[in-house]
Amino acid sequence: MRKEFIAEIIGTFILVFFGCGSVAVDVISGAHLGLFQVAIVWGIAVNLAIYMVGSISGAHLNPAITIAMAIFRPKKFPAKKILPYILAQLVGAVIAGLVLYGLFSKTLISFEASNNIVRGQPGSELSAMMFGEYFPNPAIYGTTKEVFAQVPLIIGTVAEFMGTMFLALGVFALTDEKKFDSSKKGFRAFTYCIGLVLSISIIMFAPFSQAGLNPARDFGPRLVSYFAGWKDIAIPGPNGGFLLVYILAPIAGAILGGCIYKFIAQISPAKDESEYSGNREFARKAS
Repeated sequence: MRKEFIAEIIGTFILVFFGCGSVAVDVISGAHLGLFQVAIVWGIAVNLAIYMVGSISGAHLNPAITIAMAIFRPKKFPAKKILPYILAQLVGAVIAGLVLYGLFSKTLISFEASNNIVRGQPGSELSAMMFGEYFPNPAIYGTTKEVFAQVPLIIGTVAEFMGTMFLALGVFALTDEKKFDSSKKGFRAFTYCIGLVLSISIIMFAPFSQAGLNPARDFGPRLVSYFAGWKDIAIPGPNGGFLLVYILAPIAGAILGGCIYKFIAQISPAKDESEYSGNREFARKAS
């Protein structure tokens, strides 16, 4: 358990550091060419974390995925591990948030000054968005009260719910050892498609809610921004609803994703070992 705890800290740190860092670089310096590049960085960060710690802890990196795993794969991931995993993920996310703030603190001050942003006041979510998420996306919609009506609480909630549902569905499908022959090297390659699932989910849902899809990824850095001066803009946020949109909706979405995949797995039974053996023999003769 100690090794798994440390692995989840490291994996979540990698995810949040590169993911939130890409948001910071895009918003503050405009170095990226848009949402696509940010989404790809998030996807690569997930794959890097999986490669680094997946064999130790499974690389959940996300409380919503952890809870869904305990529900739908209890033999592989017992419920007693839920709290330690979530705690480790939060620790990793907070550490990443602190490191990012240390790196960008001076640049943030310059960015806020040049854009007439007063930290902690309405409109400062444009600089705080490199930590926690906001709906609507401040970099796309702006921060005036008029734009809030375009993405109300229900839309933000649905975006996080659906995005995490698709992410969890991808995680369950791409890590199903009963469906794929896990004895082959190619099976490991399937897990790296999880990063692509995250990337396309971000591209689809980030304009609405920044596509957090991960309570630890949101709350850890958001907590850092709260104590770094954003206060109420960080928690509970200018529109409120932070708990519903970025904590509860992703958890509910991941559970539904697990339900959908369980149904799919039941109507599409896994191949048994004899089929795998037959496939291997066929491949040997063909070669």
